[in-house]
Amino acid sequence: MSREVKRCNWPKDDALYVEYHDKEWGVPVYEDAKIFEFLLLETFQAGLSWITILRRRENFRIAFDNFDYQKIANYSDKKLAELKLDAGIIRNTLKIKAAKTNAIAFMEVQKEFGSFSKYIWGFVDGKAIQNNFTSMSEMPANTPLSDKISKNLKSRGFKFVGSTIVYAHMQAMGMVNDHTTGCFRHKEV
Repeated sequence: MSREVKRCNWPKDDALYVEYHDKEWGVPVYEDAKIFEFLLLETFQAGLSWITILRRRENFRIAFDNFDYQKIANYSDKKLAELKLDAGIIRNTLKIKAAKTNAIAFMEVQKEFGSFSKYIWGFVDGKAIQNNFTSMSEMPANTPLSDKISKNLKSRGFKFVGSTIVYAHMQAMGMVNDHTTGCFRHKEV
């Protein structure tokens, strides 16, 4: 007799989505390199579904030098133009340019705070916000905190960091636990 695992309903039956949900989403991330990876991917998600980005994640990893923000900050105009031709990623000129702009701003934050992690986790005093939503319909697209972080990021020169994108980033990197209360991951993260 097998017991069915209860999880949030958004991964549905998509194996890639289920794996992402079960292993990554909502798990607190403190390493700058991983935080930048999520930030870059969220930048490209703007206006698209997360599964679209997740399916292209490995293409993004190759195209953007394993999400190495130091390399990305130094991309030449030629490299940015080459990325525009890469069918494996989202070929949006503004988002491609934003990847470089955000890498530069990311490193400026590191200089000021010692790490980007210290900066971003400072908004929640280093501890994840534990929400207790019973269904996805209760989950907000953004919050006053994501508004505040978005405004702060924009003031530091970041692009494509509206409040909704910032909230999705907070969920992805575990600043908020938005696994529904019936999901097996809710208590684990």
